[in-house]
Amino acid sequence: MGKLTICLLLFAFSVSLFSSIADAGSIGINYGRVANNLPSAVKVIALLKSQGVERVKVYDTDPAVLKALSGSDIKVTVNLPNELLYNAAKRPSFAYSWVEKNVAAYYPSTQIESIAVGNEVFVDPHNTTRFLVPAMKNVHQALVKYNFHDKIKISSPVALSALQNSYPSSAGSFRSELVEPVIKPMLDFLRQTGSYLMVNCYPFFAYESNSDVISLDYALFRENPGVVDAGNGLRYFSLFDAQIDAVFAALSALKYNDIKMVVTETGWPSKGDDTEIGATVDNAASYNGNLVRRILIGGGTPLRPKEDLTVFLFALFNENKKPGPTSERNFGLFYPNERKVYNIPLTMEGLKHYVDRRSPVAGDQRTQKGGKVNVSGQTWCVASGEAGKDHLQAALDYACGEGGADCRSIQPGSTCYNPNTLEAHASFAFNSYYQKKGRAMGSCYFGGAAFIVHQQPKYGHCELPTEE
Repeated sequence: MGKLTICLLLFAFSVSLFSSIADAGSIGINYGRVANNLPSAVKVIALLKSQGVERVKVYDTDPAVLKALSGSDIKVTVNLPNELLYNAAKRPSFAYSWVEKNVAAYYPSTQIESIAVGNEVFVDPHNTTRFLVPAMKNVHQALVKYNFHDKIKISSPVALSALQNSYPSSAGSFRSELVEPVIKPMLDFLRQTGSYLMVNCYPFFAYESNSDVISLDYALFRENPGVVDAGNGLRYFSLFDAQIDAVFAALSALKYNDIKMVVTETGWPSKGDDTEIGATVDNAASYNGNLVRRILIGGGTPLRPKEDLTVFLFALFNENKKPGPTSERNFGLFYPNERKVYNIPLTMEGLKHYVDRRSPVAGDQRTQKGGKVNVSGQTWCVASGEAGKDHLQAALDYACGEGGADCRSIQPGSTCYNPNTLEAHASFAFNSYYQKKGRAMGSCYFGGAAFIVHQQPKYGHCELPTEE
């Protein structure tokens, strides 16, 4: 805790350290176009730039879109559609021509950073699974010929349905019939080329189907007591993290712990059919806004706490031609006229003033602990021991520095210095910040390093204060 003894040094250090963590996570947006009323590609790129978006993922290689992205400094993920997998797998010349026409013709002015070969291939009704890895290899060889292979990564978005088990997270495993034919060969390819696994993750669908047992606050990244995974003892504060860790556990089970992940799709619909529980504007705003904060503030998942994530929100626009239930046409952040469906931040600058539109802490909530019941509605913010030492230290430094928490009591020799543990000191600092902010929604988060409790915590002889 030496950093706390000199306030000026602490402030400078905390700002730089916390900023480095905040810059690690990255937010992108999926630009789908299954609609007949969308603005031109030129207008869309201008919209993306106006929102500070630095990454975009498209579902094809439309020339108008790739030309509009030229010189924009927006990093791009393009897609080789499922219907082309057979040709790309069977004919290396086809893969080369595709790269020549759809990548080399635009790169590097259009900053293509990755190619998604297929999309959710394992659930493709046309049974293209067996062509996936050969197609990926042929496209990679085409990149090698252009000497692009070190700059452009190749992967393929996988739906969570590729998992045989996803709950609890520690039991995560891939479907047995996919492991030898395609999962292992694909992961070998990703390892050999230094690429990452693309995963599409939608907590909305899990919540919609299990709203009787899954807390809405847990699904929306709101403050909640968390869920302990009985298999590994880790506490989860969001369904998103639990789903991502199920994939990480599945990778570990096959001994591919070194493979990184990019979340290529996630989102929440603003509207749905009567049977689609939770599909509302408020919930969509909360999920996506809190997700952006979760990613940009930094820090990984409970299973991989040091691994920051790149996440692509789905989607830029509501798409009126998408088939299926009403929700499918209402995942957009924007209406086709470029008006926002709801207002959320997409950058660190925007996060400075972001507040979730509903606080989950209700005055009549009761929590039983040690025979006492708290009915006052008072809450406290404490550190999560599962956050990881580095993440917890960085968040503590931020709270005592830029965050403005009163940390005098945890300096050496002061009243709350003992117990001299990182978790106790962080809890004191987090709670000070939380109380100073009036217990506002989002002020007890710290990138997943903190959570709210309803009984006054005590560390040694030091109780956390109720108000600042």
